[in-house]
Amino acid sequence: MADEGHVKLLGAVVSPFAVLARMALKMKGVSYEYIGEDMGNKSELLVKSNPVHQKVPMLIHDGKPICESLAIVEFVDELWDTAGRSILPTEPYHRVVARFWAAYTDDKLFPAYFGIHRAATEEERAEKTNETIGVIRQLEVALAECSNGKPFFAGNSVGYLYDR
Repeated sequence: MADEGHVKLLGAVVSPFAVLARMALKMKGVSYEYIGEDMGNKSELLVKSNPVHQKVPMLIHDGKPICESLAIVEFVDELWDTAGRSILPTEPYHRVVARFWAAYTDDKLFPAYFGIHRAATEEERAEKTNETIGVIRQLEVALAECSNGKPFFAGNSVGYLYDR
């Protein structure tokens, strides 16, 4: 197992992306300091560590910042080898499929879902609701194909893809 060094995770209660990073750290048994961010009043640490996007989650390992939830998950998975337990599939094809569906979730599901809550009109809300349902249906088809009848994309255990 890699030396944990000093690990901080900047997150926000309302961020499903921060939850993803927390789950990866927990799955790997990594001790870390959690720092809750007020996204309306961003801390100097967040702004300094992630000057481009200034968003959470932000992992800081030995003073080096890593941003974006999926990048954080991959970093954690590669750095901390916990008894051979990998978050990402070990086979290259399955790994690229997992990355594809994770990106699909980030690119399609979250914008549609958050669009429901941000909708200004009932018509817009209905449109985003239908869009969200379509994305979820596509994910259900992918789950059936990728899981071989098991409960998770990764089979019998939680992996890179799961309900975030």
